[in-house]
Amino acid sequence: MFWLYAAFALLVLALVLFWVSGRTRRAAGLPGGRIIYTDTQGWGKVEKPLYDPVLGLTGKPDYLVEKNGHLIPVEVKSGHAPEAPYDSHIYQLAAYCLLVERTMGRRPPYGIIHYPNRNFAVDYTHELEDALLALLAEIRRDERRDEVARSHTSAARCARCGFRAVCDQRL
Repeated sequence: MFWLYAAFALLVLALVLFWVSGRTRRAAGLPGGRIIYTDTQGWGKVEKPLYDPVLGLTGKPDYLVEKNGHLIPVEVKSGHAPEAPYDSHIYQLAAYCLLVERTMGRRPPYGIIHYPNRNFAVDYTHELEDALLALLAEIRRDERRDEVARSHTSAARCARCGFRAVCDQRL
């Protein structure tokens, strides 16, 4: 009789752990599938970054999930979700998609931007890839210039900028 109770207790424990695991996955904005990469400290050792030497591009998505044979990058944001994802978040996710394709040889069909109250699935189209490559080329051109004009009118962005102390265009 003891073994029957022990087996039942283990079954109940397994079901509770499975339920908690599902809640945690949904709270993190992760789709179903196997997590194959994570950059969140709470999950243990941080994986090495993805790197493309041709573009000189490095990145660490918060998660890479393998689902139905596809690799899906997931970027977790802590702020409240906007009506639509910010362009900077879309380009960050597109860069992860590009890095996954270049380093792992598998093109993600989409990526996910997870906010605490909402998820956005962003299709990784050839048009988005072209726009990302154009943006990277523009950044590379600006790196060689002596002066680059501020690209925004947001005082909040200036307040958080690491170059604020030396910038003569700060707001």
